[in-house]
Amino acid sequence: MKTKAVLFDAYGTLFDVNSAAEKCKEKIGSNWELFANYWRTTQLEYTWLRSLMKRHKNFWDITEDSLDKSMKLFNINKNMKNELLSLYKILSPYPEVRGVLEDLKKKNFKLAILSNGTPDLLNELVENNKLNNLFDDLFSIEEVKIYKPDPSVYELPVKKYKIKSGEITFLSANTWDVSGGGNFGYNSIWVNRNNSVFDILDFQPKNEIKSLTHLLDKV
Repeated sequence: MKTKAVLFDAYGTLFDVNSAAEKCKEKIGSNWELFANYWRTTQLEYTWLRSLMKRHKNFWDITEDSLDKSMKLFNINKNMKNELLSLYKILSPYPEVRGVLEDLKKKNFKLAILSNGTPDLLNELVENNKLNNLFDDLFSIEEVKIYKPDPSVYELPVKKYKIKSGEITFLSANTWDVSGGGNFGYNSIWVNRNNSVFDILDFQPKNEIKSLTHLLDKV
C-alpha cells in the first residue's frame, strides 16, 4: 500500500532522550549515562502502569516523578532537578533529522509526530530546534488520555487524515512502539540506533534501519 503519511515517534527517535543528562555529565559524574537510561526506563514504566491502573497523569508530570525516583537512587543533588527538567524540554535532535525531514517534505508526504508528550512539550521541542515548519501535525496521546501502545493512540492520524492504517509509515526507536503501530496496521519501521534485539510482541517489522537517513530508500 502506498505511503501517504510518515509519522515519527519523538523521544528516542527524533530527539536524544539522554541529551539532558549528557549536558550535565560533569555534575552528575561517571554514571551519567546509567542515570539517564534509568530515568527513561522508569518514565516509560510509569506510562504503562498508569494506563493499566487508569490513573492518567500527563507526560510532563510523569517525567518529573520518574526523575525524582532516579535522582534518589543515584544520589544526585536535588538542586539539579530544575536544570535537568529544563534541559528535557529542549532535547537535541539526532544529527540527520533535519535533512531527512526536508527531503521527505519535498516528496509531499504528510509529516507528523505521534508521541506520548503533551502538546506544549512537543511544540517547544520542535520550535526550539526550528523544525516546526516541517511538520503538518503533532499528535499527542493527551487527545485520548492513554499512553502508547494503546490502539486508540495509533488511530488518531488515521481519523485526522482519513486514510487507511496501511498508508502510514511509522518510525520509532522503541520496539514496543514499533509493535504497537505494526499490530494496528501501520508500516512500522524500527530505528535501531543501538544494535538492540527486537521484542517478541506479535509483530516483526519488514524494515530495520540504523538511522533515519536510510528511511529515504524505504518510502
